[in-house]
Amino acid sequence: MEYIGRNIKYLRKTKGLTQEELAKNIGVNRAMIGSYEENRAAPKLSVLQDIAYFFSVSIDNLIKTKLWEDAKTTALTGFVKGDNLRVISTIVDKEDKELIATVPIQASAGYTKGYAAPGYIEELPHFSLPLIELSKERTYRVFQIKGDSMEPIKSGSYIICEYLANWEEIYDGKPYILISKDDGTVYKRLYNKINDSGEIILKSDNSEYNTYSLKIEDVHEVWKALGFISFNLPEPGELNIRKLHNMIQDMKNDIEKLKK
Repeated sequence: MEYIGRNIKYLRKTKGLTQEELAKNIGVNRAMIGSYEENRAAPKLSVLQDIAYFFSVSIDNLIKTKLWEDAKTTALTGFVKGDNLRVISTIVDKEDKELIATVPIQASAGYTKGYAAPGYIEELPHFSLPLIELSKERTYRVFQIKGDSMEPIKSGSYIICEYLANWEEIYDGKPYILISKDDGTVYKRLYNKINDSGEIILKSDNSEYNTYSLKIEDVHEVWKALGFISFNLPEPGELNIRKLHNMIQDMKNDIEKLKK
């Protein structure tokens, strides 16, 4: 535990934060930050989870590693691969079988801040989904999406996801739910540029939305999309209209490129 104080101070300064600003972000008072940094007090597990989440590092690194000596390797490489401890709170039934938590639209903002806290996860709707496609050995979560960026999957649909520990296993062009500090919860097709530029590219199925990238250190969770549940049944020919619209938009983009 001797490294915690110096690690917290180092990480705080790399973000240019005062003790007061860090305290507000993790929900403690400024005096507690001072006591942590001076090793006069040790953070509780829930506070450790909040600190690790805020700085995008693992709890294991926060406790055992001299982050100030080798920040890039310890804070990113092991965390990206899932080699180090990344806390994922889950819920189990009376028989100790893991249940699937659901993150509805109205809870998505809170999930970005409270996903690591067991108490927060327990308050989410949760259920068992006895499908042969889902393994008992893996962790699943359901996220409700909002907006038309991934149509033909409608706004309000529920995306069934599998937790992805090793982010190097992100496959180009596959859909994922991504949790990040600034963007919150988003559903996109991802393109893995971790080893090239330290980024993940996010692309929508709806061509009206621009493709953009996120730095890997700003990513907190990645969930592989497996399927979806929707109560918005498509009208006849609706999918073809959307496909035609996207084709026309792609043609316009190609024409603009040729003009340049």
